[in-house]
Amino acid sequence: MAFAAVARHLSFAQASRELGVAPSSVAKSVARLETRMGVRLFVRTTRSVQLTADGEELFRRCSDVLAQVTELEEMTDVRSSEPTGILRISAPIGYGGKVVIPVIGTLLAQHPKLRADLRLSDERVDLARDGLDGTLRFGKLPDSSLIAREVDRQPLVLCASPGYLAQRGTPTTPADVADHDVIAFRMPGSGRDRPLEFRVEGETIAPTFTPRMWLSHGESLVDAMLADCGLAQVPQFMAQDALAVGRLVELMPTLRPEPLEVNLVTSGGRTLMPRVRVLLDALRLRTGYAKANGMPQ
Repeated sequence: MAFAAVARHLSFAQASRELGVAPSSVAKSVARLETRMGVRLFVRTTRSVQLTADGEELFRRCSDVLAQVTELEEMTDVRSSEPTGILRISAPIGYGGKVVIPVIGTLLAQHPKLRADLRLSDERVDLARDGLDGTLRFGKLPDSSLIAREVDRQPLVLCASPGYLAQRGTPTTPADVADHDVIAFRMPGSGRDRPLEFRVEGETIAPTFTPRMWLSHGESLVDAMLADCGLAQVPQFMAQDALAVGRLVELMPTLRPEPLEVNLVTSGGRTLMPRVRVLLDALRLRTGYAKANGMPQ
């Protein structure tokens, strides 16, 4: 397991953080493995760590063994009612900071044997490669090999600053956006622009427009709107503080599209480890999803 962690990160320091042990312990474990196998697994310099050809072959072959070890650990964990171990989760930067971190803080206070490794990134992650228990993702899940459990539904709000609207006027219909400066969100996973969507007479429409600016970081859309750069459509949690004090104005609120799903995505079977189960329940409680869907509080 120490070898696999170093191979994933190409870093003894990052491997030690993943495993929750000292870097020296990781280095000794890898050294013992190299001695026992009689091969060199890594090329180490002061600046980098790289797999040798033997190391690459071992990493490829050991994936099945590690999966079996993980399955045994999960079986033991599932039988225990107390969440233990390291909860390894990734989340988008903005949602992670505003929603997930407070939830994890509460869980750590409630469960002394639980630790957390939260990785904030707007890029798509690979659960197996990155050694994660789960990830928070926006939108429907296209990958059928993973399991998505909904924890939140975020309304999508079209906004602009009072300064921008004073200069350019206020759009009142979806067709009007073509005459405005639109700040487009370039989705990191696909590189495509996210469309502007509206719900009109029960149908979802996406009018065509030519972006004036592209951004690939969600919270930067709000920053750009506050700088009078144009209008953008964002999940409500990103804009709610600015909307509350009047720094942003919601446009066409009666034409909001369907809310954006937020899912906790996991791999493997449908039985969750206790540390993932408590996170799922706590997120649903925090976002109001549990109450809205008649779940136990």
